[in-house]
Amino acid sequence: MRLMTAGGGGFRVPLIYRALVSGPFSGLVTELVLYDVDSARLNAVTSVLQSMPGSGGARLPVHATTDPAAALDGADVVFAAIRPGGTAGRIADEKVAQGLGLLGQETTGAGGISYALRTIPHMLGLARLMREHCPDAWLINFTNPAGMVTEALLPVLGHRVLGICDSAGGLVQRAAAAAGVALAAGRLDGVGYYGLNHLGWLYRLESGGTDVLPGLLADAGALHSFEEGRLFPQPFLAALGLLPNEYLYYYYQRDVARQAMQAMAQTRGESIHTQQQELYPRLAAAGPDSYRLWEEARRSREEGYLAEARHDGERRNEEDLAGGGYERVALGAMRALAGSGEAQLILNVRNALPAMGNADTRAPEPSTARPSPSEPAIPGLPADAVVEVPCTVTADGAFPLPQQMPAGAQLELLQRVKEVERFTVQAATTGDRAAALEAFARHPLVDSADLAARLLAGYDQAFPDLGKMWEGGGRYGKE
Repeated sequence: MRLMTAGGGGFRVPLIYRALVSGPFSGLVTELVLYDVDSARLNAVTSVLQSMPGSGGARLPVHATTDPAAALDGADVVFAAIRPGGTAGRIADEKVAQGLGLLGQETTGAGGISYALRTIPHMLGLARLMREHCPDAWLINFTNPAGMVTEALLPVLGHRVLGICDSAGGLVQRAAAAAGVALAAGRLDGVGYYGLNHLGWLYRLESGGTDVLPGLLADAGALHSFEEGRLFPQPFLAALGLLPNEYLYYYYQRDVARQAMQAMAQTRGESIHTQQQELYPRLAAAGPDSYRLWEEARRSREEGYLAEARHDGERRNEEDLAGGGYERVALGAMRALAGSGEAQLILNVRNALPAMGNADTRAPEPSTARPSPSEPAIPGLPADAVVEVPCTVTADGAFPLPQQMPAGAQLELLQRVKEVERFTVQAATTGDRAAALEAFARHPLVDSADLAARLLAGYDQAFPDLGKMWEGGGRYGKE
C-alpha cells in the first residue's frame, strides 16, 4: 500500500512513521510519500525518521517531494494535515479574536472560522488532484477544523473522505479506564457519543449491559483521575448527565477560558511558532540526534495543550496523554479500509449515507461497492451534515452508527454551530463574503453582527488573500 501524506513536513509525521514500523500497523504500508510545500521542513522530518531508534529506515521506504502530482500518483490512501499560513497564520487567527475581547482559539469560535476560510480552498485543490491522479484513493483528513474541512470535500470525494480527531476517542478511553470498563480493542460496544468535531458528549458507557456513566459522574475522585473530569466541577457534570469533550470547556467556562488566555504572555500559536522556528533547523542538522530533539519537543508541546484550563502548575500525566492519538485513529481506519477486518472508531462522517445519484456523491463512482442509504446517526441534524460519531469502518467505507436524540440544550447548540459551519463552508467554497459574516455573527462565542464585521475586517487585513477570495469566487492563494 502506498500512503501519501500532504503536510509531510508536519510536526506529528514521525508519530505516523513510528506507528507504521512497529506494533499492530507494521507492514500495512509498503511506501510512505511525504509531500509539503516547504522543502526545509521535509528535510527536518526526514532526518527525524532516519534517526528513529529501532526503525531502520529501509523497513519502510520514504520519499519526500514538493511536487503534489508526483506524490499522489499511485497513492492508495492520502493523509492530509496541512496548515495554510503556517503557525504565523495560527497566531493571527488567535490574536484578531483576542484583540476584540473574544476567545482566541485555533479551532473554536472566531479563530476556527478564519482557519477554515483559509484552509478549505487548499483542501479542495488537493481533492481535485486526487480525482486526477489517484481516483480510487481514500482521503483521511487530519486538517483542522476537521469537521468543516471534511464537509467541504464531500461534493468532490463522496464517501471516500473521512475526518479524524483523537479528542473524542481519547475521552472514551480515559473515561472507560476511570470507570473500570474494559473496552475491546477496536470496538465501541456500549459507547454512546454524539457531536460535531470539537463539540460532543459521551452520553452512555456500558459495562455488562449497565450504563456506568451516571456512577462515574457522581464520583468526584474518579473524575479527578483524568483530564476531562478535572475540567468541569463535579456537581455540574452530575447535573448535566453527560461527559463533555474537552473543547466544550470553551463554551461552559467561556469567560474563565478567555480571561486565562488574555493573561498568558503568549498565545498557544505564538508558543508553538517560537518552538518550531528554533527546532526545525536543529532537526535538519542534528543527524543521529534528531529523533531525541523531536521527542523532547513533542513532550513539551503535549504538556502545554489546553494550558489555559489548568491551574497551580498542574501538568498532563501519562494517563491524560493516552487514548490513541491521531496516528492510531488514522491507521486504524486505514487498516479497515484496506480490508484487514472492521474497526469501530469515532470519526467525522456524513450524518446519513446518501441514496445513489444524490448531488453530493462524486462521479464517476469508485470501484468499491456503494453502501446503502441510512437514517441520520444524530437525529435533529441534517442528513448531509458531517458529524462526529462512532462508526463501523470496513473496506466499503465508514458507516455512522445510530445515536440517541441529543437533549434540548445539546441539540440546540449542535444545530447552531452546524449552521455556522455550513455558512463557513459556503463562504470558503463560493467566495460569499456575506456568508462569512453570518458565520461569525451566529457563532455562540461571538453572537454579534457588529463584532462579526470587525472580525472579518481584521482577518481580511491579516490575510490579504481572503480579500482576493471574495473577489475570486472561493479561490484562495495557490491550490
